[in-house]
Amino acid sequence: MASAAAAGAAAAAASSLLTCHYKAQTQAILPHNSAPNSTSTAFTNSCIRSGKFKKVKLQSVPVKRTHILNQLCSSSDPCVGSDSTTIESPPLRIGIIGFGNFGQFISKAFKRQGHIVLATSRSDYSDYCQHHGIEFYSNIDALCEEQPDVIVVCSSILSTETVVRGIPMHKLRSDTIFADVLSVKQFPRNLFLEVLPPGFGLVCTHPMFGPESGKHGWAGLPFVHDKVRIAKDTVQEQRCAQFLSIFEQEGCTMVEMSCEEHDRHAAGSQFITHTIGRILSHLNLESTPINTKGYETLLQLTENTVSDSFDLYYGLFMYNVNATEQIENLDRAFETVKQKLFGRLHDILRKQIVERVPLQGTSSSASSSSSTKAPRDQKQTPYFLPSSQKMKDLSSFAMPPLPRENKEDVNLAASHPNETSLVPR
Repeated sequence: MASAAAAGAAAAAASSLLTCHYKAQTQAILPHNSAPNSTSTAFTNSCIRSGKFKKVKLQSVPVKRTHILNQLCSSSDPCVGSDSTTIESPPLRIGIIGFGNFGQFISKAFKRQGHIVLATSRSDYSDYCQHHGIEFYSNIDALCEEQPDVIVVCSSILSTETVVRGIPMHKLRSDTIFADVLSVKQFPRNLFLEVLPPGFGLVCTHPMFGPESGKHGWAGLPFVHDKVRIAKDTVQEQRCAQFLSIFEQEGCTMVEMSCEEHDRHAAGSQFITHTIGRILSHLNLESTPINTKGYETLLQLTENTVSDSFDLYYGLFMYNVNATEQIENLDRAFETVKQKLFGRLHDILRKQIVERVPLQGTSSSASSSSSTKAPRDQKQTPYFLPSSQKMKDLSSFAMPPLPRENKEDVNLAASHPNETSLVPR
């Protein structure tokens, strides 16, 4: 049935183009100074219906199948005028493998622009697909038998290789285009080049947004793509351009970038973002009555990153060759900050303890050597290091005080200094 319908459509297109061809020849026969009018148009149509053009030798430029295809795909069709409709490309048949949250998310854009969507997944989404006008197939073999123009792999990073190797390639057309939407690019590119037949097209893509960040529209959001293997000047190239135009028409900022460059940038942005969010999630941060804008940003970052599965985060680390370097850089950066903090604190403590420098803003009279004791009612100059009773939370800088039951214990400690702990007095 499908082949018969396609043959009928091709015949109709050929008939239309032949009619245009005859009209063009008629205009060439008519005098050049005669403007086209209703009379000339009626004469042309009459000649076409009566078959009088058979007597005219117009065989010097035969109309072949390739001419018809070129005219169908050309926007500068000579028979397209002010009184005719421009021939548009037919809608794509897009198959989605892995119809989870992200697959459903991008399928809405495909449907909005009039394309036919076919989906398959391990879970049963038949009810969802029926409600949204999508054809759902319970297994990948049934989907491939429908021979979609483009297959979009929306599986998780960890399961991508298993999924791709399980696709029955022999059931697809030889010029099928494969696309992926993974957060890493070198891995799927190399996998596709290894597994896919040579004639299959390959375009690696990464929408730099998801169901949460793109829920209010895709305008201005980056869409990275790399046309790894697309045959030039073919229907495959036209279908690839038509597929990418979906995201362009949705308002995305189209960024053509190699897979290597993408992974290098993603490790320094996406992976670091997820890493910081995961670290903050272990601090159990909570909203307060006095939140600053910066703190609100941290809370939002934590919520966004933790909402993604850990498998996604692990995939960003495992399948990006630049991730290891980035996490080592992050660790060194954290150590550098710690050293700056504790290094400055060490300098202050050393001056207060060893050099006996008084606290800033206080008198230095107490630090001067004097044999005269200060009166009891005169307050001593405070030093940076407080008494041990006030340093219970600074166990790194002071020994905990010994329990003192009564005055006898205090006197005993004073009379035997070698047997007591080093408690500041």
